Amino acid sequence: MAGHSKWANIKHRKGRQDARRSKLWSKCARAIIVAARQGGGDPASNLTLRYAIDEARSQNIPKDTIENAIKKGTGNIAGVAYESIVYEGYGSGGVAIMIDCLTDNRNRTVPEIRKMFEKFGGNLGASGCVAYNFQSKGQVFVAKGGTEEEPVINIALEAGAEDVTDADESWQVVSDPGGYLTVRDALESAGMAIESAGISMIPSSTVSVTGKDARRVLHLIESLEDHDDVQKVHANFEISEEELALLSES
Repeated sequence: MAGHSKWANIKHRKGRQDARRSKLWSKCARAIIVAARQGGGDPASNLTLRYAIDEARSQNIPKDTIENAIKKGTGNIAGVAYESIVYEGYGSGGVAIMIDCLTDNRNRTVPEIRKMFEKFGGNLGASGCVAYNFQSKGQVFVAKGGTEEEPVINIALEAGAEDVTDADESWQVVSDPGGYLTVRDALESAGMAIESAGISMIPSSTVSVTGKDARRVLHLIESLEDHDDVQKVHANFEISEEELALLSES
């Protein structure tokens, strides 16, 4: 599994996202607003909105906040107009990075993203420079905690999943984006504990990084994820278990 997913799981288990709860809620609300504006306020007919709502619920965002975000998107409540942009570039060591942004001012966002890349030994590239290396997939991480691999595989594959792999303290279930909800719901209905789930860009090839490059890549990704306009960051780096553990402690 790509190092980015491993690093995300380590941060999740250590609770490092707790300090960013307010920022995460704001990003989730922004995603709901844009989804509702583009496809309407009914999650039954707007799959993008349903994804956004599900992610908001996974962050324990209050129901009223979600409903208000939908109303802002549909125009029932005044709100800011956000633009969806995908930035691409390379981190230290040649790591490919894609950044999903929602911004109300791209003239502000672009130089700020570029500065982050330069600060940590990377460079912001042109549109399409790394996109070819990623595929949109549904991802569900099932907590191990006594859950054996075989039942996860049986339920996931029967529901239409493409693959199940060992991801340290969880099982990673990958599916086509269109079948993601069916797979996730099947696993939940079977009583399996879902650590995290969503649509992600999974790399078709990865780059191994060590030492200074590894540290720079992780610092870049954390800086990008902390930016208000950044919704998600996707990367194709690989870091050994031993080095990743050392980095997570620093």
